[in-house]
Amino acid sequence: MDRQKIAELALFGGPKAKQSPYGTGKRFGEEEAKEVLEALEQETLFYHFGKKVKTFLEDFNNLYGLQYSAAASSGTAAIHIALGAAGVSVGDEVITSPITDQGTIIGILYQNAIPVFADLEINSFNLDPASVEKQITPRTKAIIAVHLAGNPCKMNEIMKIAKKHQLIVIEDCAQSYLAKQRGRLTGTMGDFGCFSTNDFKHISTGDGGIVSVNSSSREVYERVHAFADKNYSRFENSVMRDCDYLAPNYRMTELQGAVGIAQLKKLPLICSRRNDLGDMLSKGLKDIPGIVPMEVASDSYCTYWFYMFRIQTKQLSCTRNEFAEALSKEGISSQAGYISKPLYLSPMFQNKSAYQGSQFPFHLSDISYEKGICPAAEEILETAIKLPMSEFYTEKDIEETIAAVNKVALHYQIR
Repeated sequence: MDRQKIAELALFGGPKAKQSPYGTGKRFGEEEAKEVLEALEQETLFYHFGKKVKTFLEDFNNLYGLQYSAAASSGTAAIHIALGAAGVSVGDEVITSPITDQGTIIGILYQNAIPVFADLEINSFNLDPASVEKQITPRTKAIIAVHLAGNPCKMNEIMKIAKKHQLIVIEDCAQSYLAKQRGRLTGTMGDFGCFSTNDFKHISTGDGGIVSVNSSSREVYERVHAFADKNYSRFENSVMRDCDYLAPNYRMTELQGAVGIAQLKKLPLICSRRNDLGDMLSKGLKDIPGIVPMEVASDSYCTYWFYMFRIQTKQLSCTRNEFAEALSKEGISSQAGYISKPLYLSPMFQNKSAYQGSQFPFHLSDISYEKGICPAAEEILETAIKLPMSEFYTEKDIEETIAAVNKVALHYQIR
């Protein structure tokens, strides 16, 4: 691109690269309304007496090839349930990703265990198995593998490490519905898989979650099911309220289950469409100077809850924020970074204050959370640009996005 082209950037008054509005569509319709009406006609919205949550889980199990799963009130709750059912407790350490939603680590601290952060692979944004193994100590009890943006972690390597050290593996699948690695669905490779159905995921019940139980043991399933319900054992027509230990109330309502039944039917097409659009975006970005597309392994199938790429600042004469601003002026929905900083640099970890006025349980360990402990994660957040993804987007939306990224990158290319 010659100097004459610089004025073409929309940032400097030129025409936008994206001239058409993004494709849109309706997520909810008559199918959801029918299921909700049936739920109301039951004259109960309690999961144990109604049929909707049970049907939702049966449909989920059939889709995922599972024998057992349990419903939850959120994805955050699902992770807490898995941790509690796995026996994670006071002073245990749980290794996970520093780039994730706070919901990944809330359950760790509620169990009075200690989050430990492993570094990431710079272009997949997922756990680096070698870094995970380096963080293991005699206190380590579990690993939470976060499949960020629908991109599967290297579960084969993570499971080998877990087996070697006798650790529980929990998959955080909040963003990875129907994603696969080596032909296996995320959420079916660890001991437990945790899914979210909040309003910002592939499917929505407003809020809600699911725990997949990847064991044929009825005992393990019953522990999971009970931990979501105050440790009350509600099976068939009986209820056992004699609790051995503390557990929260994370029940899903019949209204959520009803919406989930209809939403689940749409999930395969939603994920297939997102995979097509995300892969198209990666293909279009891969040869643009200064741009590093999201890396999806050849043995993996990504369902792109969002798309994230990195800029190479040594090849471009702009900052990440300047690039994102220029992209936005071109009409492209985008965000500089994902979260503002790795979780361990947030005030809660810097002050070691899970509870007001206390440093419990952090004081049980000598772990520190200083800047630099996960250099790849920090670089990701300093160089990443997030693009939203929707099954309603058109091929033209993706083509215009590629054109805009190319336009901005070539403008700022260092010559």
